[in-house]
Formats: sequence, C-alpha cells, structure tokens
Amino acid sequence: MGRSRVQVNKAHKTRFSSKSSRNLHRTSLQDGGRIGKAEGNHVKGARAARLQRGKMLREQKRAAVLKEKRASGGSTSAPRVIVLFPLSASVDLNSLGEDVLKLLSNDDGSSSSSTVACSEYKLRATVLKAPHGDLLTCMEMAKVADLMAFVVSANSPWEENVSSFIDSFGSQCLSVLRSIGLPSTTVLIRFMWLFKAQKLTVPHWRSQRPYVVTEKVGMVVSNESSGKCTLLLSGYLRARKLSVNQLVHVSGIGDFQLSELEVLKDPFPLNERKKQNSMELDDSHDEEVLRSLHPDPMKQEPLVAENTPDPLAGEQTWPTEAEMAEADRNQKQGKLKKRTLPRGMSEYQAAWIVDEIDEEDSDNGDSDDDGMVLDKEEDHFSNQDQDFEDDKETLRDVDNETYNDSEMMDDENLTREQYEDQMKKIKEAHAEDEEFPDEVETPIDQPARKRFAKYRGLKSFRTSSWDPNESLPQDYARIFAFDNLARTQKLVLKQALKMEEESRDDCVPTGSYVRLHIKEVPLVAASKLSSLVSSKPVIAFGLLQHESKMSVLHFSVKKYDGYEDPIKTKEELMFHVGFRQFVARPVFSTDNFSSDKHKMERFLHPGRFSLASVYGPISFPSLPLVVLKISEGSDAPAVAALGSLKSIEPNKIILKKIILTGYPQRVSKMKASVRYMFHNPEDVRWFKPVEVWSKCGRRGRVKEPVGTHGAMKCIFNGVVQQHDVVCMNLYKRAYPKWPERMYPQLL
Repeated sequence: MGRSRVQVNKAHKTRFSSKSSRNLHRTSLQDGGRIGKAEGNHVKGARAARLQRGKMLREQKRAAVLKEKRASGGSTSAPRVIVLFPLSASVDLNSLGEDVLKLLSNDDGSSSSSTVACSEYKLRATVLKAPHGDLLTCMEMAKVADLMAFVVSANSPWEENVSSFIDSFGSQCLSVLRSIGLPSTTVLIRFMWLFKAQKLTVPHWRSQRPYVVTEKVGMVVSNESSGKCTLLLSGYLRARKLSVNQLVHVSGIGDFQLSELEVLKDPFPLNERKKQNSMELDDSHDEEVLRSLHPDPMKQEPLVAENTPDPLAGEQTWPTEAEMAEADRNQKQGKLKKRTLPRGMSEYQAAWIVDEIDEEDSDNGDSDDDGMVLDKEEDHFSNQDQDFEDDKETLRDVDNETYNDSEMMDDENLTREQYEDQMKKIKEAHAEDEEFPDEVETPIDQPARKRFAKYRGLKSFRTSSWDPNESLPQDYARIFAFDNLARTQKLVLKQALKMEEESRDDCVPTGSYVRLHIKEVPLVAASKLSSLVSSKPVIAFGLLQHESKMSVLHFSVKKYDGYEDPIKTKEELMFHVGFRQFVARPVFSTDNFSSDKHKMERFLHPGRFSLASVYGPISFPSLPLVVLKISEGSDAPAVAALGSLKSIEPNKIILKKIILTGYPQRVSKMKASVRYMFHNPEDVRWFKPVEVWSKCGRRGRVKEPVGTHGAMKCIFNGVVQQHDVVCMNLYKRAYPKWPERMYPQLL
C-alpha cells in the first residue's frame, strides 16, 4: 500500500492580487544569494543629509526667534514705545498715562520723563499720549509705535442704538493708520504683562532703516550770521545699526550729515538701581559719554540732492567718419521715399506727424495736398461700414461734385460779432455732453498752430511711439535716474544687511542710547524742533544709499472717502512717505497697464486708483503714503488721499489730451463740411495730417480748407449725421511741477 500524499489544491483565482503576491518576482535586497543591486551607500548618505539639513533649519529658526525676542524685550533693547490712542474726545488720557507710568516706575511715579524702567516686569517703555484732534502728531506717534493701545470711554453716550465709542476723528485716524501699517495693537488694558508678553509686529518699512525717537533736543550755534547750527538729538537707536558716515533725515526738515555720533550711558537701565543719593542723578551723570564716533571723509556719504547740469552737454561736436557714412546712407534711403507735406510746412515741422500717402491723392498727382490714411488695423467700424478701399468709386463721385464756396458756407459774409454769436450758440447746444471732458475751444484771436504748438497727433495712443527724451524741461537736468531700479534696490538692501551683520567700528548697535550731532541745520528749524519735542515726537532716521537724491516718483493713490473738496493736478500737497514728509505738486494720470503712456487727469477722481507723479527725494518702494492738504485759513491739515510708492521712473510718459471740436454744416453721404474747429485756412492745412473722428463712431481725415473762416472738407468711413460732432485729438507731454518749498518745517 502506497504512502498517503497531502492534498494540494489549486490556488483560487482572484480578480485583484495582494501586495505580497505582486512582489514575489522582485529581487530582495536582503537575499545575498540572488542577483540584485548592491546596497547603495548614497541612499543612506542622502537621507542623512536631509535629516541634518532639517535639523539645521530648525536650529536657525529657533535662533532667529530667540534673537528677535531678546532684541524686542531684552535688557539691551530700546524701550518699547507705547502709544495711548484715544478714539473719542471724551477719553481722558492724562489719568491713564499717569497710572501706567506709576505701575512701571520703581519710585512713587513722580518722574517727569515719559520713559521708565520696571525691574518687576523686566520692561522698559516710553509712554506717549496721542492728542485728540492733532492729525500730524498722531501720525508721527503711530510711525514709531511698537504697541498701540486704543482707548475708549465707558461713559460714551448712545444715540439711536449706534455706539459712539469712536467719533469722526477717531475713524479718520484708523483709516490713516491702517494705510501706514499698524503695529501690535490692544484695546483692553488689564495688567502690565500684556505689554511685556505680547509679540511685537512692526511694518516692514520700519525694519529697513535705523531711526531714533528723540527725547532731548539741543543746539550748538557757532556763528549766528550763517543761519546754521549743529542740532543735537538724543534717544534710543532702533531697528538697525547706524553708521556715523550715513546720512540722516530729520522728519519735516530735510537730509543732513553727521559731524559726530556719541553713545551715552543708558539713563533708564532695566536692572534695579541701588540706593543712590539724589545728587548722583543729575544730568551730567545720566549723559555720560561712553563712546564717540567721527565720520571718515573718504567713506562719508555725500549730501547730494540735485544734479548739477553740464552747460556743455548739448554742444555740437564734429561728427566722426562712421557717423558721416551712416548719415549718407540714411539720406540715400530717404530720397527713395518721397513724402508729401502741406504747403508751407518743412520736414522738421512735419517730423512729429505720423502720416502716409493717400492712394486717392497720389493718383491725382497733387503734391501740394497732404492726405491721411486711416490705420486699417485700428478701424473698429469696418464691420459696420464700408472701408475706404471698397468705396473708392463713391468717394470719387463725391469729390467730382462742384460746390460754390459762397453757397456752401452760409457764414462767409458774417461780421466778427455775428460769427462769434453763432459759434457760441452751437457750442452751448453741445455743452451738456460730459462724456468728453477734454474738449477745449480754439481761440479766435490767436492761430491754433501757435496756441497748440506743443501738441501733436497720435495714430494710436497705445501703440504709437513717443521718445521719452524729447524736449525735456529744465528741471529734468536736476534729477537722477536708475538704469535698473530693481537691481539697484536689491544691491542697496543687501549692503545695508551686510552692515548689520558685520562688526564695524563706525556703527552703533541697536538699543544704544545715542546723541546725534547733525551739522548745517537751519537755525529757524532747530528752534522750532526744540519747542515741539515736548508735545510731538521728533524722528531722525538713517537714509539708505541714493535716498537723498531727487527724482520723479510715482505713487498709486486713491482719494480719501471723507474728503469732498476737489484735488487738482499740480496743487500743493503734503506727502508723508514712510518717516519722510515733503511738499509736492503732483500730476495725476490713469494707471494704464497695457500701454507705456498714461493719460493725464485734471482732478483726482474718487472711487478708483490713479497715478500721482511728483518731484521728490528717492525712497525705495514699497512705502505707505498719506496725502494731506492744508486749506486756506486753516492750520490743521486734512487727509486727502491714501496710497503707496509704486516706482521711480523719470521716463514714464504722461500725456495731456485735448479735443478740438467742430460741427457739420453740410453733409453729403460720407463727406461733410465742418466749421468752428479752426478759424483760418492756415490752421486747417497745419493740422490736416491728424486724424478726425465723430462722437457717433465715424473716423476720417481732413480733405482741404474751404473758405476763409477755417471751415474744412472732411471724408469719413461711413455716412455722417447732421447732428454729429467732429473731434480731433491732440497730445502733449505733462510733467510735475517743482515745489517752491520742500519741507513743511521750513515754511
């Protein structure tokens, strides 16, 4: 009898296989008997490198957080600036400020200084009280605040179920502070650990430049007849290191150089003082000089605000042989293409006109008459009406018609008074049309070619070329420009960061109590600051490279909702850009993204952003902007607009547009006789190459002048209506106006 065998059943077939069955055919790395890839050390090395890199990044983040914590709350850091901000006039900040100073001070709180040190909370603080109703002082305090405590009154009245905890001035200040950038904020003040434990957040533009909130102001006058003095500002250095070779800006006065930088003994140390005699706490002990720095003439940043123009820069030099050969080639190429010009117009005068040879006039061989062909790529009405190419026969029929000038022009025999009255009636009939605010009237007593000599026509506002260096004003010789703003800004910020990381002998570390010796300060401005330091913070901040030079700055601005008065172009306004404040006369324009040209606006329109271009000192973007306007008869400025710095570009083209209008007198299909756009035939010939259009959507050109009163014959790309209005667009480049006074404290 044979041996029994174990029954082996066939494996059940399933639709899906398991993970283990799918991996049976693969070679195991652990099986040394099978053929497979050797264990790769590079895999283990990469994993170890990733782990090491992750550990290093965690340590760097931990060190950065610890460094920030020590810098903001350590014993060597500058005191925290706490601003008590009332949101209504019913708030009493005097009692609240005294309570906060009493809690922080180690004595009975009788100190008159606003900066105190508390060893119990391990906190040093400077308590400022924002005055309700003084917008400028509130803005200056908000710029330097590390923590803002918004204070409301519990006894505020209620009217119509609407809380009046925040009045109109408080609401206006909240909008302005939101635009500048709010630091850490709190509303309820329960205990002092809130000021100590709360993490500080500051706007990014404050962390890029060193600044000092002045606690003491002094003057050293060596010669009164010069009108200059040395201004002494004492306070804690914040944000970054300050170099004695660096330029500083005193808010509201201007940019200056340092003659000396002193590091003083900290008057408010955090550690609890030992019991000392009151005679030891005099001013000479508190202002003990620990270190004194003097600038190096070879390394000190030069104080350059305006460029010195070279009077010989435009002198004509003898051309080289290569330039003469190129001129000969250009002249030969120019002779191949003959250009027809209006009668009496030279090549130089017609250089700004973009025109082409009219096929219809070239067939007739009339060289004295200049034609204008519409750009077929921009003909938006080709689908609705027939093009000029399809209507040659019709145009020839119309041109062959004969008109008696005296019969066609009914106003030919009118007197000057009758002519003006008739033109006034027609103008007033169309005055209600506000869709075209750029319309201007051609003067009767002056030729239009002289009145609008600086204007030119454009084939297309978007695509037509305009040389940015053509006919620049004299003020452009005083400014500076960058070849590449982004690259320059990157290098400047990199240089500032390098100075922060290095240990240099000419720099003072953050948190030191310093005294700035600012030279060549106007005596009047220094006296004004001495009287303001008790009620308003005086800020001095270090400038980055190139930030003292003048250029053309462009801001993206929006009119403040609470300001109802009109803001005109080139009107004198006060610009608050970061810490800096200066007076400017901006030019407003549309912020056009699809073109290199921007259309000038006569007013700042509410509800949308516009571009404000000014002459001003260079500041690297982005920086917040608050525009203030001082009304006549009022010392308190009002918030007019809010925005931010967008770019620094003198070559940005801003064009002022005007529209000359005329009215059809006789219409024959696509041809019309137009009057009151010009008043003499010479003006018609001068502006003949410029394209015309109508408010009903027709585009055309000027054919020829008719009569002696400036009427003209025009041809359009469609049938013209009798009630239509014929228009002509003219442009000239607009520039901001150089301010007569730059800084408000020097007024």
